[in-house]
Order: sequence, then C-alpha cells, then structure tokens
Amino acid sequence: MQQEVVIVGGGMVGLSLALMLAKANIAVKLLEAIKYPNYDDINLAPYHSSFDARNSALSRRSVQIYQELGLWNALQQHATPILQVHITEEGSFGKARLLAEQEKVESFGQVIENAWLGRVLLTQVRQQPLIELIDGVQVTSLTQDAEHAYIEARRGEEQLQLQAKLVIAADGRDSFCRQALGIGVSEHDYDQVAIVTTVQTSKPHQHIGFERFSPLGPLALLPLPGEYRRSVVWPVKKGTEQEWLGEENDQHFLDALQQTYGDRAGKFQKTGKRFSYPLSQVLAEKQAVGRVVLMGNAAHTIHPVAGQGFNLCMRDAYVLLRYLEAQQSVGADLGEPSMLLEYEQARLKDQQRVIKFCDSVVRGFSNQNPMLKLLRNTGLIAFDLIPGIKPLVATYAMGLKA
Repeated sequence: MQQEVVIVGGGMVGLSLALMLAKANIAVKLLEAIKYPNYDDINLAPYHSSFDARNSALSRRSVQIYQELGLWNALQQHATPILQVHITEEGSFGKARLLAEQEKVESFGQVIENAWLGRVLLTQVRQQPLIELIDGVQVTSLTQDAEHAYIEARRGEEQLQLQAKLVIAADGRDSFCRQALGIGVSEHDYDQVAIVTTVQTSKPHQHIGFERFSPLGPLALLPLPGEYRRSVVWPVKKGTEQEWLGEENDQHFLDALQQTYGDRAGKFQKTGKRFSYPLSQVLAEKQAVGRVVLMGNAAHTIHPVAGQGFNLCMRDAYVLLRYLEAQQSVGADLGEPSMLLEYEQARLKDQQRVIKFCDSVVRGFSNQNPMLKLLRNTGLIAFDLIPGIKPLVATYAMGLKA
C-alpha cells in the first residue's frame, strides 16, 4: 500500500516530526532500527527520575512546538526551566549573565530528561492511528524515480518493500539514506569527546544554567528537576575520556568539577554514570534530493556547546511541516522535488547562523593565548554592559528568530 510519507529514523526528531505530520492529518510510516521498549507492559517498572539520565535543553521555541502538539503538560513533569544563564571562563575576570525576568520571558527554555521525552513521544506515536510504527527494521536500499521513492528493509527474516511520495531521512549522523543517495558531507573533527552525566550539589541550582569555559573544555551545568540535581555536558580532549569514566573515577571527576566551578554550585557531592561520545561537525552537502529530504543529524550534526543542535532540528521539522501542509491544502504532491528545494533554501540562513556560532565559540574559547583570553573576557563584560545586545542574543538562543 502506498504511503504518502515514510520517515526513516525514530529518534527524538523522527518521533516529533511524525506527531507533527499526524496532527496535520498526514499518514506516516515510521521506521526505526532499534526495538523499542513496550511501555504498556505491566511488568515494566514505572518511570522515575534516574541519576544516570541524560538530558536535553529545549529552547523556548521547541517548548512552544510541543505545546502546539498538546504534549507539554506531560513533558513538563520531568523538565525544569532555565531562569538565568551565567557565562564565565576559568581563571579570568569576564562574566556575562542573562536573566529571564529582565528579558520579560517566563524562561529561556527547559531542561528535560531524555528518557522521559522519549517515553512521552513514543507513547503518543503508538496511540496515533495515522502513524504506523515499524521498529527493529534495517533499511537496506533507498532509490527513487520521478514519481516515487522506494525503500527495501529487513526485519528479522521478513523483507519489506515500501514506496512513498516523500521519504524523510532522520537516521542520524551516519545516515544510511544519505549515503544511499550519494550525498557527500563536510566534516570537522573537534578532537573532543563529550562527557555527559548528572550530578548532585550541596547548593540548590535556583534554575541557573552555567556555561564555564576551561582549559579542559567548555563545561555546561544545567538545572534538573529536584533542586540539587544538575545535568553536565563536558567536552574534553579526545584520548583523555577514560580518565573521567568508570565508578573508580567518580571522585576524580567530582574534584575536577569542583576545581573548574569553584563554590558557585557548592560542593559536588555525587555523580551518576558518565557517558561519552566523540564530537565532530558533519554537514550534508545537500538536504533535499528528488523526493528525499534529510532531517536531524543526517542533515547537520553540530557541537553541543550552546545546546542548539536538537532545537535547530525541531525548527527544521516545523518549517517542513508548514510546506507539507500547504501542499496538502491544495491536493498537491507532498514529495514535489521543487517544493523540497524551497524548504532547503528557506532553512539555510538559520542553520548557517547556528552552525557558525557554535563552531566559532568552540574554536575561540579553545585557544589559551593570553591576548585572546583578554579579548574574550573583555567581550563578556561588554555583553553584560552594552544595551541592546542581551535581548538580541536571548531571542536567538530561545529559537524565536530563525
């Protein structure tokens, strides 16, 4: 049976986009390589906040999108607002602060546990009659002609053959679909590995997000539900990550955090299990080819320094939704190649701005030259004092100006 839209990749972006399309009355087949847990299983323990849970910082715009989907009331249970952002550099005098109250917003965004975000999205997808979820399936071929895109996939011994007017490839940084279409990438290895975990501190977080630039790497400390829990994302030099992983290094990791942050958070008392993943910038040379459009990390994988990656993907998904709604309203082809190229062009300005900003911050703060450090810290002070800068930066950071 022909489906109007097939999404390959059921991560956070794929699940979110599937729900957006279904709400617009567009039928979706959603393919995912892993086998999802069955949250309806009576033997599955109820969700609770885990000390090891990884987290995402949702911009104000991303929160608005989930509100439009009717999901925010459920998501909010395990999210906490960011009311202040403090930016500093270890061993330097410069500092900058953003206050939600001054910018006249209720928050800059929300930090949410990935386990809960995924659980809510997956539960909603399974309850949506316009979404057919096929998990545990491996895509083995993607081709297309003037009228359709064709997918071959394997699930155990079962062979699947699908055709669609539109295929959305949201299958990650190493996207099979992107490679099958022969789309090249530009890649920059930052020579860094991100250490990700949750910690407990003796001082309450007071809904403050810290970005602390240190010789080890740019360290983000974000508030979590429970006033003493905080999310940590710490990019460190590749090859040093084993020093920070494993239970035997818990105290060593806490001591390093303490030295880097000082007493702003009080005493770092406890750490969860640390996860690590290598950091590189991977940008697809094209995001729309024929009846296939790249989405999420398949289109652009960027450094997590400012927490912009997932939020950029959500804005991409929302804009694509608007194009597809316009096509559907006049009974036009949802996979019309010229329309997909228009979508790609419409998103380039926002994408390039965010990509350039994140890349510049990483490169700029990685250099420990004393003159550059002086310039950086002078810049932080100027940011804090010059009128008009903060509202502009806050608007972009919240994803409200694309």
